[in-house]
Amino acid sequence: MVENRYYAKTTRNAIKKLRTTSTKEEAVALLPKVAGMLDKLAKKSVIHKNKASNLKSSLTKHVNSLQ
Repeated sequence: MVENRYYAKTTRNAIKKLRTTSTKEEAVALLPKVAGMLDKLAKKSVIHKNKASNLKSSLTKHVNSLQ
């Protein structure tokens, strides 16, 4: 579906933006939004729930590692 592809691509772009963020404040503000996007994709079965969980985990680790 076109709508699913749109939300999946938007989420991928948000993940890339979060991973390239160098300031912790910006990353902390962005993390809940990205996590919500991933949860919505998993709920609609666009991505698997375990993949969403793994992505959220790795992004949280990245944000926590920022100074």
